[in-house]
Amino acid sequence: MPMVHSSIADLFLTRRQLLQRCGMGFGMLGLASLFQDEAKAAPVNPLAPRQPHFRPRARQVVHLFMNGGPSHVDTFDPKPQLDKYHGRPLPTANLRTERRTGAAMRSPFAFRRYGQSGIPVSELFHKTAAQIDDMCVIRSMAAEVPNHEPSLMLMNCGDGRLPRPSMGAWITYGLGSENQNLPGFIAMCPGGFPIVATQNWRSAFLPGAFQGTYVNTQHTAVEQLIENIRNGQQSLAEQRRQLDLVRQLNERHLQQRQQDAQLEARLQSFELAYRMQSEAADAFDVDREPLPLRKKYGSHVHGRQLLITRRLLERGVRFVQVWSGAGQPWDNHDGLEAQHRELARTWDQAIAAFLEDLKLRGLFETTLVIWGGEFGRTPVAELPQLSGRDHNHYGFSMWLAGGGVRGGHVHGATDEFGFAAVEDRVHVHDLHATILHLLGFDHERLTYRYAGRDFRLTDVHGQVVREVLV
Repeated sequence: MPMVHSSIADLFLTRRQLLQRCGMGFGMLGLASLFQDEAKAAPVNPLAPRQPHFRPRARQVVHLFMNGGPSHVDTFDPKPQLDKYHGRPLPTANLRTERRTGAAMRSPFAFRRYGQSGIPVSELFHKTAAQIDDMCVIRSMAAEVPNHEPSLMLMNCGDGRLPRPSMGAWITYGLGSENQNLPGFIAMCPGGFPIVATQNWRSAFLPGAFQGTYVNTQHTAVEQLIENIRNGQQSLAEQRRQLDLVRQLNERHLQQRQQDAQLEARLQSFELAYRMQSEAADAFDVDREPLPLRKKYGSHVHGRQLLITRRLLERGVRFVQVWSGAGQPWDNHDGLEAQHRELARTWDQAIAAFLEDLKLRGLFETTLVIWGGEFGRTPVAELPQLSGRDHNHYGFSMWLAGGGVRGGHVHGATDEFGFAAVEDRVHVHDLHATILHLLGFDHERLTYRYAGRDFRLTDVHGQVVREVLV
């Protein structure tokens, strides 16, 4: 039966429609040609691959997010002076902490030099350190406040207070995806959401097609990893006919509401969910990998996450964010030695296997790998237990590898105790500008007009850190 294209409801106008067609009618006429041109220019598929501003060094990004704030002085920034002052007050008047802290606390972990570059790394990451000649350690990172929520937002979205699109959303908006049957941006976090939940991978005012798709990697079965990945009631052909009908109805609804972005996002999500049935089950099934390789990554959750990540990269997913877990696992205000050691144990094995696997498969040179948290930790012990460290946004470490990064290099430095960045300071905005540069973007030109203003990931800040580039 043919669909009826008119009804009694079509004869009535909402107040908004009445204002647009009457009081604002002449203004709308003046803008009609502009809207028409914009509609013609817009890609039919928002995830279609697009070219950046200039030749990129990297095509894909993997963000290993150590949420909670790992201690830089216990991982990639050794401070021998803490051994000297252990248990004693530090001789500095500039030590400002969020909570009550006491005397200096030396690292309970031994550091040693690795590779031809001789960069010192903690025993916590001794397996990862075997790749140090291909890594660039930034020891002079700086954020803005010593609180998780705003620092997570700053690291992920470029602003600690206002709703802004996430870095993964910006990159997917700029480059699209090389696989139309999988999301362009995937966020994997075992055990539920991290602090501030989906805000970490939101698209905000960008079209909804660019937001991250969350996967709970605590599960191992594909049906649990991705809800409703298989339809046991209908064949793909039957689903396609049903979806075509729903799309026809939704598109008509959309036209009546001036191309509302949320409705458009819903249409795109229906289409992506349908297409994922043909490929997602395969991409997330690590049992298809040889047993020796699975053992190399490790049977723990981080090993599975990174093996899935490599499979997603092979299938053209643009941005993969891999979290330590729900909450803030690295937030060790007490019991730091035991907790950092356990967290690093599984991450170290998985990261080492992942980097080596990327090289063997020819993916390393075109994949930018980022490791770090939202801030670091203090060189002094936190009261009353005196076995952990407080938050520290004044100076901390991150590392980059692959995708045009200068390997075997240390950039910047914190002071002799590891409290604040004092040499070649790199703000989070600078990090974002550098990441976009490696992907072929001028961060000042990758913009999106919203509410009468051009927005960008770096807002009105950011300088490319060219010393970390090849």
